[in-house]
Amino acid sequence: MKRGDSTRLFLLAELVRRGQAHGHELRREAKIGRTELWTDVGVGSIYTTLRRLNDEGLVEPVRTERPGLLPERTIYTITDEGRRELRVLRDEFLRTVELPADPFDLGLSVSDDVPQAELRAIIDDRIGTFRTRIEQLEHQQDAAGDYLDDRDRDLFAHLITRLRAEIAWHSAVADRITAEHDKKKTAPRDAKESS
Repeated sequence: MKRGDSTRLFLLAELVRRGQAHGHELRREAKIGRTELWTDVGVGSIYTTLRRLNDEGLVEPVRTERPGLLPERTIYTITDEGRRELRVLRDEFLRTVELPADPFDLGLSVSDDVPQAELRAIIDDRIGTFRTRIEQLEHQQDAAGDYLDDRDRDLFAHLITRLRAEIAWHSAVADRITAEHDKKKTAPRDAKESS
C-alpha cells in the first residue's frame, strides 16, 4: 500500500455510500467519524486527494454550488473506474496484515545499561498511557452511542483489544525486569553465605 491509499479508499467508499458529495462534507465525515483513531486517513489531505482522484478519472464533478455566502463547492460522484479502484483498494486493505514497528522495541533491545528502576518507570508510564487511551476510546464509544453501527463497534473493540494486549505484554516485561534485578541483588549474598 502506498502513502495516501487510506484516504483514497475512504473517499471512494464515502462517495459510493453517499452518491454525491463535496469536499467539505467528506472532510467533515472523516473528522466526525474519528477516522484518525483507527486508520491513517489524512483529514487534512481530503481536498488534495479528491483533486487527484478527479485528475485520474476516478471521480467526476456533477455540479458546482454556492449556497448563500458560502464558498463555491464542487459536488463529486464516483465513476465506474473509481468503483473498480475501490474494489481493488478494499481487497488489498482487507487482506494486508501489518504489524508496524514500535520504537520502544528497539529502545528496549539496547537498554542493558538503563537502571532497572528507570526502565520500570518508563514501562509503567507506557502502561498508564495505554490505560488512558482505553478509557478515552470507551468514552468516545459511549458518547457516539446509536450513531455507531456493528462495524464501528468492531473497530473500537479491535483497538481496545490491541491496547489490552500491549498492557499485558508490558506488564510481563516489567515483571521479568524486576525479577532479574532481584535475582542479581540476592546472588552475591547467596554466594557469600555458602562459603
